[in-house]
This record gives sequence, C-alpha cells and structure tokens, in this order.
Amino acid sequence: MPKLKRLSGAEVVAILQQFGFQVYSQRGSHIKLRRVSETGKETLTVPNHRQLDTGTCRAICRQACRYISETDLFRYFYE
Repeated sequence: MPKLKRLSGAEVVAILQQFGFQVYSQRGSHIKLRRVSETGKETLTVPNHRQLDTGTCRAICRQACRYISETDLFRYFYE
C-alpha cells in the first residue's frame, strides 16, 4: 500500500483548487472549499495547519473522492 504524504493545509487547498474548488469562507483555522456542479454544491473543510495529521489527510482525501475520481487524487495524497 502506498504511503500517505504529510501535507499542510495550504497544500491541500492548492490541490483541491486544481479540481475546481474555490475558497468559500474561513472561520478560525478552518477553510471551507466549495464547487458548484450539475449535481449540486460540493463542500469540503480543510484545517489550515502547517502539517496535517495522517488521519486528517486520509479523511479529506476520502471525502474528496466523493466528488473527484480516486485515480486523479491519489497521486497528490500518496507517495
């Protein structure tokens, strides 16, 4: 199984922006990203920390896989 990368919140936001998500709002250290598609509004929340825990990165990747294909996302989140 490939190893999960240690990413920062800013890196995850940049990755998701490549797939059409835009910063919608921020409250404290949490950034909400939103993308409007034909199926409706798609929202993800990313903590803006220097380094995200591996479980947090995995959870964000899993949530993003509802909207983006796994093969496209895995090259950014896994080594």
